This record gives sequence, structure tokens and C-alpha cells, in this order.
Amino acid sequence: MTSSKEKISALIITYNEIGYIEKCIQSIDFADEIIVVDSFSTDGTFEYLVNLKNVKVIQHPFDNFTVQKSFALKQASNDWVLFLDADEVVTENLKSEILNTINSKPQHSAYWFYRKFMFQNKSLLFSGWQTDKNYRLFRKNKVKFSEEKLVHETLDVNGSSGILNEKLIHYCYKNFEEYKEKMMSYGRLKAKESFFKENKFNYFYMIVKPSWKFFQSYFLRLGILDGKKGIIICYLDALGVLERFRELKKLENNNDLAYYLAMPE
Repeated sequence: MTSSKEKISALIITYNEIGYIEKCIQSIDFADEIIVVDSFSTDGTFEYLVNLKNVKVIQHPFDNFTVQKSFALKQASNDWVLFLDADEVVTENLKSEILNTINSKPQHSAYWFYRKFMFQNKSLLFSGWQTDKNYRLFRKNKVKFSEEKLVHETLDVNGSSGILNEKLIHYCYKNFEEYKEKMMSYGRLKAKESFFKENKFNYFYMIVKPSWKFFQSYFLRLGILDGKKGIIICYLDALGVLERFRELKKLENNNDLAYYLAMPE
């Protein structure tokens, strides 16, 4: 008697992902359900998704990545979850490895994926991204998103973790302005994290840390070997770090002002 196959839910969160989401959805057609949580896109993403018969799309306001992904996770019907970003694509080899893994009495509760970064349509081989990995496949009842992270969210896993061999394709860079805005947005969310943890703004760190980020990614992590692509990526990543300190300073100033205005006369 043949044992039944494990079912899998594919989850994605979106905001203005036209140009990315199409490839992502096509690459996960093997999932038993595909659920997309959209934070009220304005570029046609929602209209595209709502017309796909194999996709359930839910609109939900965006607060931060952890809250949005936690909400999406609650929508999954199946225990095994494949959670992707809208600009990620599952290759045929990775698809086979995913299905073989969950249907072969897996010993782990969650699995890391290494990612292959794409700068437009060319591979980004270095620039600090060569060892990047993220949880993408896991059992719903064994994980939760850490509440301490607002961006670059992490999973708290009840059980052991494994690593898949095949890489996920990540189309991280479409054009300069879009990637810049992404890094600036990440920086502002990281500032909120720091603010909530009561980390204080420091001019020294504001100067040193962005410079160190560029030096580390471009020289120590070999971004120089990525040529012009490496310069652009390393510069924008460092700019995101600078934005974190700019925003932290604003948050502290605004908080002090609010406190002052709230004081009784």
C-alpha cells in the first residue's frame, strides 16, 4: 500500500511586485495551495493575482514583515509550508528536492535554502551575498516568527534544522531606484527595531558602520569581483545602514518632542 504524499502550502507576501510575482507563481505550481497576502498593491499585482485560479489572494495592511508573515502563516491549511519572497523562483531541481524531502520521513522541522542572487538577469556571485541563506521550508506547527525582528525576520524553530542542496533564485535587483528604495525601507524598519530596544543614536556609529558595511562587502566579501554590479549593490547596502541611523535620530527627536508636549504646564 502506497503512503499518501505530504501536502504543502506555498505562501508569499506582496506589495507592488509586478515583474517579479509572475515567475514566482509559475515556479510553485506543484504546491497544493498558493496563498498570497497583498498589502494593497497599486501596480496591478492584486488584479493579476485575483485572476489566477490556483491562487488565493488576501489583502491585509502592512505593519512590518514579521506581523505580515505571521498573518500569512496562519492562513496555511497544510503542515508543510514553503514561504517565498515574491522575487524568488524555485528551479526544477529545487522543486524535486523539496518534494523528496517532505515525502521521505524528514528528520528536521525546518530547512534553510541558499540563494543565488540575480542582478537584473546576471548572477551576483559575491558582494557579501554568497553565503546568504534563509528558512523557506518548514512545518507550520513547529515554528513562529520572532517578534524581535521587524525586517530580515527570523524563525524560532522547535526542533532541528537542515539545509537543502539546490539554490533558490533571487531576483534582488531590477533597477537602481527600486533597490535603493528597498534598502532605505529596510533601514527605517531596522531603526524602529533599535528604537524599541532603546539603542541610542550615535554619530560615531553613523559614520563608521555604513563605511564598514561597504568595505566589508566590497573588499572582504569580494564585491570587487562582481565589477560594476558589486559597486552598486555594496553602495546601496551601505546606504541602507546610513538610513537606519538617520531614522533612529528622527525617532529619538520625535519621541523627545512628544514627551515634552505631553508634560503638564
